[in-house]
Amino acid sequence: MTDSIRSFFRPDSQETTPGIEDANLSSNPFVYTHRVRYADTDKMGVVYHGRYFEWLEAARTESMRHSGTAYRLLEEQGIVLPVVEAYCRYKSSFYYDELVQIVTHVETLNRARLTLHYELTVEGDSKVRAEARTVHCYMAPNGRAVRAPQDVLSVLKKI
Repeated sequence: MTDSIRSFFRPDSQETTPGIEDANLSSNPFVYTHRVRYADTDKMGVVYHGRYFEWLEAARTESMRHSGTAYRLLEEQGIVLPVVEAYCRYKSSFYYDELVQIVTHVETLNRARLTLHYELTVEGDSKVRAEARTVHCYMAPNGRAVRAPQDVLSVLKKI
């Protein structure tokens, strides 16, 4: 793995701003399971690369629900979390009918952004077939970037 890719997944230093919490928080990552469908694959039965990002969205949404809040509730509080960066490193393929497990954990959480890290494996096999990362900012419904209120950070800490 090149140094730039390694630093993308495991930055040596975290961006810090006085008064803003910034930490690697997940000690109990959430696991989302998805069975590969025909619609996920190409003619050869290999998962199409764009499907991974759909799975990440599902894993992210379900991890929030599992932590005790639905994404919809954040929206009702006037906070949306658009993806501002997304990266996936494809190490080996997934195939039709496999059970994909997506381990999701918070990498960084502060008042400006949320960074999630994902590892994709097949159920029963610890080999990581893909590794991904999404970065989200906090935005008001009018499209303006905002600082996350403390109560929103408290909810997101539970992911």
